[in-house]
Amino acid sequence: MLEQYIKNLSDNKEIYLRIKVLAGAGKTGLVEEMADETLKIAVAAAPEKGKANLELIKYLSREFKVSKNNIRIISGAGDRHKLIKITH
Repeated sequence: MLEQYIKNLSDNKEIYLRIKVLAGAGKTGLVEEMADETLKIAVAAAPEKGKANLELIKYLSREFKVSKNNIRIISGAGDRHKLIKITH
């Protein structure tokens, strides 16, 4: 489901993703792409002290095959709705 975003990153060297995080899940992974292109991602970390954000960054780093340093939370660090920038 992330293939189009991975290709877009490869073509443009940077992308922005709207993400809705479901913290405290059994495992980390993409749940669905919502109608407005927001990605709903479950993370297996509690929403406390930035743990869910770190797990989200780790997951995106693996999926997009980029360094964790190439992923920034632009807005929503303390919210479940986030804007993420990924550079290549």
